[in-house]
This record gives sequence, C-alpha cells and structure tokens, in this order.
Amino acid sequence: MSEFTPTWEQPSHPEHINVVKGDEPYTAAAYSLVSLPAGSLFAKIKTATPVPKNTYTSVANGADSRIELNSDLVYCNHSCDPSLVFDMARFEVRVVDHRPLAVGDALTFFYPSSEWDMVQPFQCNCGSGAKCLGMISGSSRIEPLVLSRYWLNDHVVEQIAKVQMLKSTMGAKDQYKAESATRALGDTAA
Repeated sequence: MSEFTPTWEQPSHPEHINVVKGDEPYTAAAYSLVSLPAGSLFAKIKTATPVPKNTYTSVANGADSRIELNSDLVYCNHSCDPSLVFDMARFEVRVVDHRPLAVGDALTFFYPSSEWDMVQPFQCNCGSGAKCLGMISGSSRIEPLVLSRYWLNDHVVEQIAKVQMLKSTMGAKDQYKAESATRALGDTAA
C-alpha cells in the first residue's frame, strides 16, 4: 500500500497544525501551533466525505460508516498516550481531558477509539513506555479492561457491548467461537 497524496489545499489548519513530512513513507506527523486547556475544542471536522470502504487514512464514524478527513488532521498519528480525542459523533477534535496541549506537542489520537478493525495494523512506536500496547490492529483485538482506560467513540463502545453479551451467553468451551465472532463483527464494520 503506498502513501496517499493530499487532495486538499495545504495547510488546511495553518493556525493550529504544523505538518512535518519525513524522508520515508508513513513518517509524516502533526504538531500543535497552539496551547489549549485540557478538554477544549481543537478543531471541528468540516471537510469530511463518506467513503464506501476501509482505507488506512479513513476514520470510522459509525459501526458501518467511514469518512476521509480531507484535511491536515489526517497527519495526527496514533499514540497509546494521545494528546487529542477524535469525537466522530460530534465531528470534532478535542484536547484529552487529563492534560493540556502545548505548542510543539505531537498531535496524536488513540486509533482504536474509532477503529474496530484496521486495514493496516502496525507495531506501535509511540514512545509512551509501559502505556504502549504494542501491536495496533483495532479495538476488537484489545481487552475491554484495557480499552476502559481510553476515551472511545460510541460505535466502538456498542461493539464491545455486543461482543461481551455474545461471550456471556456462551460456555467456556465456546470462547474460541466468541473470538471468531468478534473478528467477524469487525470484518462487517470495515
């Protein structure tokens, strides 16, 4: 899979985002040009368009729906200790509730907060030490207890509840089937 070429006018958020493109594919990153208090609005998602399938740049905004951001917000990378929340019900990006955002901070969000399954899983290199989850392939592959430490979009919370209900109705010997069903739910949502 090759790196995408932006189709929008850059910079899309010149007052908020500094995009730094690396020398290698998939090494671009976004950094904050503003300081904001914890929990505050960073940006509204105004340029999104629906897409029919899961791509590595698309973001799930429901169990069966996805959008392309069509803005420099696409350069906000994953982190297991993110600086931002992508709230896909409100179409807004907010600073995380537990710490402020400073000028120069990396703009990151927790990809599994919107993604049940990912078309392009990857080994995380977020640098968050013991908080780093390692392989990132979507929330369907992360234990609910671990996910409970993160802000999650409603459609992800609903998927977790469906899987937990399914598991609670099966006996211990059927846990393998429940795991398969978890993956199948992710495949249909992609």
